Amino acid sequence: MTDTILSSDTKEVVIGFERPFTIIGERINPTGRKVLAAEMKEGDYSRVEADARAQIEAGAHILDVNAGIPLADEPRILAEVIQLIQSFTDMPLCIDSSIVAALQAGLEVYKGKALVNSVTGEDEQMEQVLPLVKKYGAAVVAISNDESGISQDPDVRFEVAKKIVERASDYGIPACDVVVDPLVMPVGAVNTAGLQVMKLIHRLRTELKVNTTCGASNISFGLPNRDGVNGAFLSMAIQAGMTSAIANPLHKEIIAATLGADVMMGRDPDCMNWIQRFREAPAEGEGRGRRATSGRRRRA
Repeated sequence: MTDTILSSDTKEVVIGFERPFTIIGERINPTGRKVLAAEMKEGDYSRVEADARAQIEAGAHILDVNAGIPLADEPRILAEVIQLIQSFTDMPLCIDSSIVAALQAGLEVYKGKALVNSVTGEDEQMEQVLPLVKKYGAAVVAISNDESGISQDPDVRFEVAKKIVERASDYGIPACDVVVDPLVMPVGAVNTAGLQVMKLIHRLRTELKVNTTCGASNISFGLPNRDGVNGAFLSMAIQAGMTSAIANPLHKEIIAATLGADVMMGRDPDCMNWIQRFREAPAEGEGRGRRATSGRRRRA
């Protein structure tokens, strides 16, 4: 079984090989956003709520929630933000922190089955994070790096991912609840990064049989027209087997690329998701019957 089932208290979202692509909205993250960080530190979550609602409206399926603010009480803030978001939406959440105490605080208040972001291949971190994932019945993002850092060799990154999947199994966490991040490198710095990650995604799907995700915008770092590169990358990654990504759904290129890829991969029956998203309303005064009579010759 390859489906990763996530849920809120009342709604399920499924990440899977034959499912439509899953967008994990990235906006609730104070990193690089000084105003948001300052507001969250003071307990003002109005911008968090606005960002959550905007991403839901734009087409996100899951919301990533991060409260990584220097010198702040991250466990408390993360728990409060999760409770706030779950008070007005039934969208499942991805609890995002590098601090184990913050992950635990978030999981304690979360209603449903969360996605934990993340665990690496470092032995110490796996020993801390995986028991939490098991205890709270969550799924987890597995980052393909370990004590030696991020390898430039995709085969090494595959072996790290395999190690995490196997260690998760030791804790009673099935492979379907491990979503592997193959680590996308900036293509502007490593010109073969796109080609490497496509091959790695294919191996993760066919050999480990796990779902995958990534920080989609990493691929375009340092380049102009980043949204264009990100959209091209996502379309190709979906064809290679990627099943989800942490991305900004407010960027139209992202939505168009992922919905278009779903159409081409046969995961949008009758193209209804595409049509509902992009169909234009008829111009005023234009009726449905007009098309039926077009092309007929009028009798003399």
